[in-house]
Amino acid sequence: MQTLQFELATFSPAFGIDMSQPVVSGGYSQISAAWGTVPVGGQTTPHKHDEVEAFVILSGQGKVITDGQYLPVSAGTLIVFEPFESHVLCNTGDQPLKFTDFYWRDAAQRQLTAQNNADSRLQERPIFIFSTPPTPNGDLHLGHLSGPYLGADVMTRFLRATGKEAYHLTGSDDYQSYVIGCARQENSTPKEVASRYAAEIKATLDMMDIHLDQFTITSDDPNYASGLRDFFSRLVAGGLSQKNGPALFDSVSGDYLYEVDVHGYCPTCNSSSNGNICEECGEPNTCVEFIAPHSRLSEEAPRRGEATRYSLCLSDFKSTILAHQQRAKISPRLQQLTENVLARPDFNIPITHPAEWGISPREETVGSQVIWVWPEMAYGFLHGIAEIGKRLGRDWQANKPQADWKIMHFFGYDNSFYHAILYPVLYNVAFPEWQCDIDYNDNEFYLLDGLKFSTSRRHAIWGKDILTPETVDSVRFYLAWTRGEQTRTNFTLADFHRCVDDVLVGQWQHWLSDLGLRVEEDFSSLAPDAGTWTPAHIAYFTGLENRLRTLRNFYSADGFSLNCVVDELNTLVRDAIKLAATNQRIRSNSAVRNEYRTSVALELATAQLLASVTAPILPRFSASLFNALGGVSIEQWPERVSLVTSGLPIELTNCVFFKSVIASYAEETDNV
Repeated sequence: MQTLQFELATFSPAFGIDMSQPVVSGGYSQISAAWGTVPVGGQTTPHKHDEVEAFVILSGQGKVITDGQYLPVSAGTLIVFEPFESHVLCNTGDQPLKFTDFYWRDAAQRQLTAQNNADSRLQERPIFIFSTPPTPNGDLHLGHLSGPYLGADVMTRFLRATGKEAYHLTGSDDYQSYVIGCARQENSTPKEVASRYAAEIKATLDMMDIHLDQFTITSDDPNYASGLRDFFSRLVAGGLSQKNGPALFDSVSGDYLYEVDVHGYCPTCNSSSNGNICEECGEPNTCVEFIAPHSRLSEEAPRRGEATRYSLCLSDFKSTILAHQQRAKISPRLQQLTENVLARPDFNIPITHPAEWGISPREETVGSQVIWVWPEMAYGFLHGIAEIGKRLGRDWQANKPQADWKIMHFFGYDNSFYHAILYPVLYNVAFPEWQCDIDYNDNEFYLLDGLKFSTSRRHAIWGKDILTPETVDSVRFYLAWTRGEQTRTNFTLADFHRCVDDVLVGQWQHWLSDLGLRVEEDFSSLAPDAGTWTPAHIAYFTGLENRLRTLRNFYSADGFSLNCVVDELNTLVRDAIKLAATNQRIRSNSAVRNEYRTSVALELATAQLLASVTAPILPRFSASLFNALGGVSIEQWPERVSLVTSGLPIELTNCVFFKSVIASYAEETDNV
């Protein structure tokens, strides 16, 4: 027998509340226990760990928040949490909520839960996948496409293949100050610039086979402005107020300067930067901290003054931000950025700016001001969800976000501050009862010939320059393989052409064509049934099963990495090429015909698996390959590797899945 005695007078801080560890009598230590109290109006900090954990509510009332569910609890409630399951215990009553906590490690359960974690936290929830709305001051280049847009598209396709309800949303970020800058350069108006480039952007996304469930053009949507003003009014009701603070002004015209109109050196990393965010280190600024600033309106040093704007003191929301990030999927680099930003004392961020282009709040402002486009975007995401809801007949409202909404953000690292720090605060102020559940998928810069892709400087390869129906899968493949995920990567046309010729044509296409020729000559173009299995065959088949599990992990919400997906795909093809070369030796040996038949059946199984697992990245190739393997498409993600049904017609011989990009360009030019 073991006795646990809680020291009820001895508490220490743990998980955001007071808890007491027991004095244990006896030697049994597999199960640990604690006693806790959640004060009125309080809650534990979000946390997840590898133990199984059980709460027994002793007194009081509250709710448990876990993976999009709010569950009421009261005296007598027993809640058991699986390993890695995020959970928060809130006190919603008028007396302290007291509970006991038991936790233990179960290796088998931990392994099973880890394998299923990505699925379980998304199960039976609508999933809204946002790629950062692009600024319509130019078309999309390969740097844009390789980052948020391809990433979000692949994630959406994969989740749907695994039976999830997933939607991809973005739009045209019309009210950016960079649209004004472009209008000046093109001697046009911001509205004309935004409309023209929004159409170009949408066309490029379509050419890239990125087909959206919602594309919001903010300056055209008839309900957008009023919804944004409602959201802003919620912020004001939640405590957002006007504050007088330092600002920069053009020394010639006296115009207020921010974002595109002011340039200097980042006070954190000393890199050259435009106003309000440093693309190099990702840290925000309010322009007045710049080293050696100058105005882009007059190229003179700006005048320092003061401006009254609606502002938010982020320092007041440190606990809110950290609690949110403990619930979220977030990279170490974003965590470090958060620590850097929150270390600033009394850091006030303006939420409105003196400007004419944009949406003004209903509330009175000092002079003409608009809601800053980056806080505006926080509302824009909710607006997009509501628009999808209207079309589907679902009760999804921008002013009533729901607990089961799962949100995923895909964005470049230079936008990290807004997504991972500012937006959770705005949601908390506007909707204090909603604990937003967000995964953050940031990517690093993709360089072009060693320099950053840049729309404003027109240093870019534009999507329309390289995308055709014949090249789109090749482009998607190469961008997925080389996009900047953990580090910056570089694009050159020569490397792209080499990849297509050496990998997609030289390996993928050559193997599939050769396989088709052998099936045609040796099995009358019909899929053979497997015959005798050797130990090597069994090992190869086991390797296919392992590869399928690994690919699922790298496609999943937990382990998402397109770089790793393409590495695995290439290994899958190379292993098939080795199998083919090994068994070529026995192709004409009638004594081992059954073994050879099994080898070809395994190659066809590999081709069928390849068709399935490439669908999120290479949708056209996947559909064509399925058609060549008898026309039987597996729309869902495969749970296991299967052989191609014997007797199905195989038409691989004359299928051209990939060809030289240069040849494709030449044909396109000839057709024109």
